[in-house]
Amino acid sequence: MERRINLQTQIFYPEQDKHAIAEAAAILRRGGLLGIPTETVYGLGANALDETAVLHIFEAKGRPQDNPLILHVPGADWLERYCQDIPPVAYTLAEHFWPGPLTMILPRRPVVPLRTTGGLETVGIRCPDHPVTLAIIREADVPVAAPSGNTSGRPSPTTAHHMLEDMNGKIDGIVDGGPCAVGVESTIIDLTVTPPQLLRPGGLPLEALEEVLGEVRVDKAVRQKLNDGEKAKAPGMKYRHYAPKAPVTVITGAPGASAAHIAAHIAPNCGVICFEEYAPLFDGHIIHCLGPAGDKLAQAQHVFDALRTFDETDVAEIFAQCPDESGLGLAVSNRLKKAAGFHVIEAPRPLIVGITGPTGAGKTSALRALEQLGGYVLDCDAIYHEMLRTDVPLRQDITNAFGDVFTDDGRLNRQKLGTLVFGNAAQLERLNNIIYAHLPHELERRIALSPAPVIGIDAINLVESGVSDLCDCTVAVTAPVTDRVRRIMARDGISAEYALLRANAQKDDAFYRQHCTYVLMNTSDTSDAFQSAALDFFREIIQKASRSMD
Repeated sequence: MERRINLQTQIFYPEQDKHAIAEAAAILRRGGLLGIPTETVYGLGANALDETAVLHIFEAKGRPQDNPLILHVPGADWLERYCQDIPPVAYTLAEHFWPGPLTMILPRRPVVPLRTTGGLETVGIRCPDHPVTLAIIREADVPVAAPSGNTSGRPSPTTAHHMLEDMNGKIDGIVDGGPCAVGVESTIIDLTVTPPQLLRPGGLPLEALEEVLGEVRVDKAVRQKLNDGEKAKAPGMKYRHYAPKAPVTVITGAPGASAAHIAAHIAPNCGVICFEEYAPLFDGHIIHCLGPAGDKLAQAQHVFDALRTFDETDVAEIFAQCPDESGLGLAVSNRLKKAAGFHVIEAPRPLIVGITGPTGAGKTSALRALEQLGGYVLDCDAIYHEMLRTDVPLRQDITNAFGDVFTDDGRLNRQKLGTLVFGNAAQLERLNNIIYAHLPHELERRIALSPAPVIGIDAINLVESGVSDLCDCTVAVTAPVTDRVRRIMARDGISAEYALLRANAQKDDAFYRQHCTYVLMNTSDTSDAFQSAALDFFREIIQKASRSMD
């Protein structure tokens, strides 16, 4: 059979040319190859029922022929044409998620060639959420087999320009439908097994499938490389995919920890794929931002462009921050890890040290010592007051409990709230419970974002609030009552009597010995002397923690 090379690849612009859809459909009907836009990535389309046309897909991509292709159809009413023994849940999923980034694996009808399915008796089928491609499929009146429109192994294209880079001269045409809205391929769910099995994470999160299906098993190929003898059940499972020319190393872990690890190990001639908050850490390197650490959709939209960008550079290696696996993060993580050939390093998590103690004991000096050692301090009192201005759920819970205690300009009326809770133990406990319900989540968020190797959490009510549960260890800074009274008097300009009253109102040393991992006693004459002692104290804790992690 004659090999298709040196074709004149035509670009179609449906928004400008009313004949574009009909001409594009004609390419499919006559057995040609067509680049098509979808909401996920650009696909390399051909008539799925034409074995010769399907073979040309594999040739143009350089794709192994045991890698199955997905059929694209205009709606669920086409399922019966190409699938058999269809379970009712397939129609339920179609009702919920089609058109959209969901591919269902179902038993094939004999009309679908084995060449299209990679030799499997099942077929993947989906309805893409792109009006141009849906119009082309209806006009052609054939199912369209369409893997991603890139040379096999390279990052998938999310624009017509990307696809032209790989396929110019190899295919008949490309339809320019604008940039892809999702940015990663469709989610693939196998409905031929019980419970259904996720074969490839994609534009539809696993959590959305679980809401409809209940239990969904995740195929091991999602998180690890298949062995040489194992047969791929769906596209993208077996072979190295999405890879730029330079080798990729993926760094997992909290965003701050992964950024810190890359910054500590990167060589001058390396590139970085990172969340935008951490770009300043890599000044002097070629970087590509995925978007904010918390924006999984932005990361999905940018991941292939990020990988592809580096082929225009001479970087020797690429380090990539990896999101967690919630929501679209599972798909982004999967694509990055496959681009790396599953060369993955888990960044060491920071050491979390909770610091508490009575007033006047010397916590400020201890915290300065921790900062000298590269630590990042989270002041719970300051964070709480910031949350009172910015955290809508916290403000709503306080309003529900205590009425209108915020002013018209959004500030907390402290006097009004104080009259309700101070002197009323039950109301004070109610307020504290609200604070304790919200504060740990904000601390967890800030811990995840920090690149510091050690994080100190400063909290008077460290134990009572449950914040201590976030910590690897807790330190109580204490001092003799007489020393505390002297420091309180000097700090606040109050009488000895009032200072003693405040000191005696604090918890005693027995409480801290019972509830904290360590007690740091401050008997130093000056704050500088205590800070020096605290430095030695924290060095020992950090070294001990490092030894336990080795």
